[in-house]
Amino acid sequence: MAILDIFKKKPVSSVKFKKKEKKAEQIKPEKKAAKEEGPKIKKAIKIGEGYRILKTPHVAEKASDLAEKNQYTFRVFPRANKTDVKKAIEDAYGVDVVSVRIINVSAKKRRLGKTKGIKPGYKKAIAKIKEGQKIEVLPR
Repeated sequence: MAILDIFKKKPVSSVKFKKKEKKAEQIKPEKKAAKEEGPKIKKAIKIGEGYRILKTPHVAEKASDLAEKNQYTFRVFPRANKTDVKKAIEDAYGVDVVSVRIINVSAKKRRLGKTKGIKPGYKKAIAKIKEGQKIEVLPR
């Protein structure tokens, strides 16, 4: 029956088990000390890197009407969220952003004679800035 002995469970020695407990106890206080230092804040963008979020100002008739109400429209990268857009506009133009609205413009089918195509979609953001501040998108 020596062949079947390899399948029997061997008793775990208490010495090995105690060593593992000591290692676990030593690691835990170090992690707690790191947490007590303070929460780590993750920044979405670094200073001067707003160009990675904002593509271009969106110039349209409706956008120019919104500019009179202190709301400016920008085309942004598809993965950008509201907080990223807010920080990017504040960094790039030096204004205080009050709120941001994001719109996903879907792709549209276009046709010219027999040729069919698709006009690609994009993401745009409408940012409202504080009263009295201004962004010079296009010189008037």
